[in-house]
Amino acid sequence: MSRYVDLVRLLLRYGRSDLVTGSGLGGVDLGTSGEDGSPATAEAFAADLERMGPTWIKLGQLLSTRHDLLPAAYTDALSRLQDDVAPFDGRVAAGIVEEELGAGLRHLFSEFDLEPMAAASLGQVHRARTRSGKDVVVKVQRPGVREAVAQDMEVLSRLATAVDRHTELGRRYGAADLLEQFRRSLAGELDYVQEARNLRTFGELTEDDEHLFVPQPLDDYTTSRVLTMERVEGRKVTDIGELGMLSVEGKQISEELFRAYLRMILDEGVLHADPHPGNMILTDDGRLALIDLGMVATVPRRVQDSVIKLLLAISDGDGEEAARVLAEMGHPLEDHDAARFRDDVTHLVSGAVAAGGDVDAGGVMVELSRLSGAHGLRPPPEMAMIGKALLNLDRATMHLDPDFSPSEAVRANVDQLLRRGLSTTPGSLMAAAMEAKTFTAQLPRRANRLLDALGDGELTLRVNAFDEERLLRVAQHLTTRLVVGLVLSAIIVGAALTMRVESEVTLLGYPAVAMVFFLLAAVGGLVLIVSVVVTDRRDARRRSGSAGRAPVRARSRR
Repeated sequence: MSRYVDLVRLLLRYGRSDLVTGSGLGGVDLGTSGEDGSPATAEAFAADLERMGPTWIKLGQLLSTRHDLLPAAYTDALSRLQDDVAPFDGRVAAGIVEEELGAGLRHLFSEFDLEPMAAASLGQVHRARTRSGKDVVVKVQRPGVREAVAQDMEVLSRLATAVDRHTELGRRYGAADLLEQFRRSLAGELDYVQEARNLRTFGELTEDDEHLFVPQPLDDYTTSRVLTMERVEGRKVTDIGELGMLSVEGKQISEELFRAYLRMILDEGVLHADPHPGNMILTDDGRLALIDLGMVATVPRRVQDSVIKLLLAISDGDGEEAARVLAEMGHPLEDHDAARFRDDVTHLVSGAVAAGGDVDAGGVMVELSRLSGAHGLRPPPEMAMIGKALLNLDRATMHLDPDFSPSEAVRANVDQLLRRGLSTTPGSLMAAAMEAKTFTAQLPRRANRLLDALGDGELTLRVNAFDEERLLRVAQHLTTRLVVGLVLSAIIVGAALTMRVESEVTLLGYPAVAMVFFLLAAVGGLVLIVSVVVTDRRDARRRSGSAGRAPVRARSRR
């Protein structure tokens, strides 16, 4: 029950009492009053999520990518959410390692530091050395975290279902879809076997890059709750000052890093959703190590192709093309204004180019996501994640090489992007060949049927045209009802006024004239109601009858 109380209190405090009412949680006793949920409270909102535990921290980090849902103040505050928490007892971690790997600690490692080197909401990391002498780090999942996440997800699932069913916010943005995306992301972070696969995938994708390095997992020492990988010695990019960067080949590292991420997203369809500088370590031999690959998403092929077009349009400053690509990618809502959306996108992209300097592709994509939400266009969630990833990547390359130009890097790799857009796989070629075979085999038979129907005068065309007659009939009905209603209202007002006039002729103690007028109004109102019901039923029967006669037959003449 405490989780429901925390959630309801959070929603009320930040101005979402409508969600509480729609979800059926309004009867929960909070013992507190709501606060104004303005953007000025964004930092407090992020702090409250941080206090509620790992599930809510991860949810906040996901929401920080949804610029189409939240104001800028909130996405900025949530993007700074840290899941650094107090570590749990190292002896408990050692026990989990022994239980998961099925052997005593001394048989697995010659050294195992019980003091963690880092701790987060889902797990913590210990230094160790295998019996073979290999230096590693062991990531151990926090005890009880899966059960806590499962309980929180149950609360969120109930809220999302009720919000989609009973509130305009849910129908507009799809709370259940957002929760499903969050569920997949969190499940991947809780499964260390999946993170090990991510490490191997990214290692293969960067093996040809001289200055990039991804530590590899030790499969025999890895389970769903324990991940053992190579230890990386070095310093985080953010801990190195300007003088320290002078000895680093920042230009080459930045170029390889940006090119590798473009290849990952647009060639392989995998996205490291959180490539901020804190997850990058400069090793002692001058390479850049990529760590913490738990939050990895898949980019569908249709989104890959659209992102290629969008990046090229942004780098060229073509706002019209960017708006067209966004419109194709997104799902328009009822209040979507295509013309105004196109104008605002054109102004944004053109303004970014006209401002001079380099165009921040990631920042522009983030703003485009925000514009889409403001204009009733729901973009695919992968687009916001790609924009956030590119924005973090821009910040990392800026720290490595202040002169690095992301837009120039996009143009320099345009041949790679175009080859990706034109490339085909053996599977797609086989599918296309089978479709061509089916089309070729069925074409003569279908052509014969069409010509036979035309020759016999039985060719049928179904036309869904605008029914002008019905529109005029409906307008006439509305006008008649409005006029009759006004006349009846005037009779009632006149009768009410004559009630105060003294008269020798009375009916039930009131002036007879007034009572007659009231009677006429009542009869007229009853007749109007009956007429409305009868007319509507007749129109409904006429529509159902005309639906069966919808096909228009075109007969050929010989």
